[in-house]
Amino acid sequence: MTIRLSTRVAQVKPSATIAMSMKAAELRAQGKDIISLSMGEPDFDTPEHIRAAAIEAIQAGQTRYTAVDGTPGLKQAVIDKLRRDNNLVYEAAEVLVSNGAKQAIYNLLQATINDGDEVLIPAPYWVSYPDMVRLADGEPVILPTSPKSDYLISPAQLAASITDQTRMIMLNSPSNPTGQVYSRQWLTEIGEVLLDHPRILICSDDIYEHIWWSDEPFASIGEVVPELKRRLIVVNGVSKGYAMTGWRIGYAAGPAAIIKEMRKVQGQSTSNPCSISQAAAEAALTGDQDCVAEMCRAFRGRHDWLVPALNALPGISCIPGKGAFYVFADCSEAIAKLGLNDDLALAEHLLEHAGVATVPGTAFGAPGHLRLSFACDLDTLKRAVQRIEQVLDA
Repeated sequence: MTIRLSTRVAQVKPSATIAMSMKAAELRAQGKDIISLSMGEPDFDTPEHIRAAAIEAIQAGQTRYTAVDGTPGLKQAVIDKLRRDNNLVYEAAEVLVSNGAKQAIYNLLQATINDGDEVLIPAPYWVSYPDMVRLADGEPVILPTSPKSDYLISPAQLAASITDQTRMIMLNSPSNPTGQVYSRQWLTEIGEVLLDHPRILICSDDIYEHIWWSDEPFASIGEVVPELKRRLIVVNGVSKGYAMTGWRIGYAAGPAAIIKEMRKVQGQSTSNPCSISQAAAEAALTGDQDCVAEMCRAFRGRHDWLVPALNALPGISCIPGKGAFYVFADCSEAIAKLGLNDDLALAEHLLEHAGVATVPGTAFGAPGHLRLSFACDLDTLKRAVQRIEQVLDA
């Protein structure tokens, strides 16, 4: 019997980050000593007051279905957070709580993209953006960048990439995988281009907002260019900033008409997020934020050690980031010196010979690079770099 599969799913590749993490786990299960720098998951425990809120919710019997788009308490916490931190004002009908920020983006694309619609994606990009666009029958249009531009697109590049089919642009700051951020000036200039194209929606993926050490405070494009708010969808969540990856809570805020359709998509897929996780997320957004700042300081310390350590390795070049917990290293010289074909081969080589798992830059739309996560302790990073050095020297 021949099983017929959809043409949509045939276009989609498995997540490279998840695939590499699974491979590292398999090797560990075989008894091999593997250091994984592949997964974007903080090594900190979820803060105590957040865990306590979840336990309290269980004991209070909050174990039933909630509204598809989230509990009133959590939606209000999101509204208050956006007003407090981002100067963005929303109402309950303009907020959707999802099973992670990833689902919020998926819901958005399913609700707004039609066959042939183009979505502009600056590269390097988070690995899931292009495939989620394809699953919505859209066309991902990749805007390449380089270290010379700090991996940021220019206003002129954006303007030249817009066509009659352009429907949306994805903005991610701080960036996964580069750790680069959009300054207020950059957002202003990009916003001026977008103001001339009122049909284009803007998805601002702010999931790494709190892991930030740029000279100026974080800003979302809707705060810098308020005229864009009526076609802006802000996506965020608690996974990264509060060390809550497994709790699976994200959210989106945007025009009520779009949020309504996103809620419809979610209602026919997963329905509401976990009720206990929602109680914990509400505590995260409304409680003491010192835990967030403490984790950010630790991430910056790791970054500040890792970047010069990588730049000291033969054939590796890495520019500093300003947020998130990744570095994006240009390894093209090392690939050539080792006689390898590409960054995929280099990642395999390091996994096999150094016992260090990384993610190839090709998965992020930037061949010749590797992404290394520093969401692990400093001693682990030092051992990983020492192993990589031994392989590169050999």
